[in-house]
Amino acid sequence: MMDQITIKDLEVYANHGLYKEEKALGQKFLVSAILSLDTKLAGVSDQMDYSVDYGKVCHRIKEILTENDFNLIECVAETVAKKLLLEFSLIRKLEIEVKKPWAPIGLPLENVSVEISRGWHTVYLSAGSNIGERQQFLRAAVRLLQECSEIRNLKVSKLMETAPYGYTEQPAFLNGAIELETLFTPQELLIVIHKIEAELGRERVIHWGPRTIDLDIVFYDDEIVAESELIIPHIDMQNRLFVLEPLYMLCPGKVHPVLHKTVAQLRQELISKTQNKWSNE
Repeated sequence: MMDQITIKDLEVYANHGLYKEEKALGQKFLVSAILSLDTKLAGVSDQMDYSVDYGKVCHRIKEILTENDFNLIECVAETVAKKLLLEFSLIRKLEIEVKKPWAPIGLPLENVSVEISRGWHTVYLSAGSNIGERQQFLRAAVRLLQECSEIRNLKVSKLMETAPYGYTEQPAFLNGAIELETLFTPQELLIVIHKIEAELGRERVIHWGPRTIDLDIVFYDDEIVAESELIIPHIDMQNRLFVLEPLYMLCPGKVHPVLHKTVAQLRQELISKTQNKWSNE
């Protein structure tokens, strides 16, 4: 569990709601925030540079509520969370609660509130290209990822050339791995990846066939996702050296949340398996 800074029931008078009267007259909102970050350096050095100024956070929350017009407190909470995470880089995760004490429902109640949790997630992608200027396509994919405000701190492995996997009647691939932090959910990130692939001319004609760019989500934190369009961790990564080798350059100690082995272990096992296969042929 990370260190936390807690802001409790910050009072802001603002004009949000579905009814005209709410927007015209305004009402009181109470905003609470739990900011998760590492405060050790701040505690040791006594320097604000290593922490988050909760006074600035409170004023920023007030600005967001008073300078915008929302129908729903769900949107208030979502907007506050996103802006704080983007503007205060030391915040890794936060919980936001927005209370509406004067909710006009025609019945007595203390308040109605919405509480959400948002944060930065560490993701590893596999990237490959085997059509045209392969290195340029890979660089363009990285650039388009960097242009997303919800993505930061990209690291890219060295590139390696590999033989095609599955469908072998095609040119060799140039493969790499990408580490990044994102505010996107896995499903949102998949949409972003598909848009980048489409922008760079990816056509899905042949399964495992030639492609200008191929981006796959290998790890998303330690989450396990099993959906028709998305499986995380990547379902076949342990059998693909072109995935494991670049990944090994970035995160050799990353533990597969299903197989419970590190990337380094999976890589070595696959290398040994391949060598044994060759020696037996």
